[in-house]
Amino acid sequence: MRKLVLFIVTAALLAAAPVKLGPKKQLFNGRNLDGFYTFVRGHGVGQDPNHIFTVERGQIRVSGAEYAYFSTKDEYENFYLRVEFRWGQKTHPPRIENARDSGVLFHASGPDKIWPRSIEFQMIEGGTGDIILVDGTSLTVKGETRSKGRFDRFGKGPWKDVVNYRDPAGEVEKPLGRWNVLELWAEGDRVRLHVNGKLVNEGVNASVRRGKILFQSEGAEVFFRKIELRPVQ
Repeated sequence: MRKLVLFIVTAALLAAAPVKLGPKKQLFNGRNLDGFYTFVRGHGVGQDPNHIFTVERGQIRVSGAEYAYFSTKDEYENFYLRVEFRWGQKTHPPRIENARDSGVLFHASGPDKIWPRSIEFQMIEGGTGDIILVDGTSLTVKGETRSKGRFDRFGKGPWKDVVNYRDPAGEVEKPLGRWNVLELWAEGDRVRLHVNGKLVNEGVNASVRRGKILFQSEGAEVFFRKIELRPVQ
């Protein structure tokens, strides 16, 4: 009963009046990675000898061949983030036969490593919209508080870690190669995740509320474009 009451109160708070948004900031200028820096496991900050990250035709191509990320140089709090992504064809060891995998890590802080303390907006075939708690962060979803592991997206069906997997219970991602829209609301200790216009996850009592925003390379080719941020006022 206590959990039910907490969930009802939490839902009421999340359903509060719409927030106001400030002016748009294009984090990606369409030409280069100005405003970002890279980190590649085994090479460090700003060293990308195998060109994991390239910009082509107004898109950021992430090869996925090494575990790595590109990160904002600035930290953000109280924001709305809109990102467009699509999967490429290529997958790489050790995930060559596994579901294509990437993610947007937000409220990231601490030393650069694989992976910094943060909350992850998971991108994975059949599970985009899951929340992963990275390096000890905590969050409450539907009255349950965790400090490790993941919260599955709402309505998620059975999942298999195999390439090209799609959720039989109702996939929210578009077919392979088509552009998807991720939307993240980070307001104080609350987070809301949308995929292609559908609310897929939300939580409160986040233990982190400010930090950098990271985009992963994790075994699959993926493209990003139109990375837009607006402050929540």
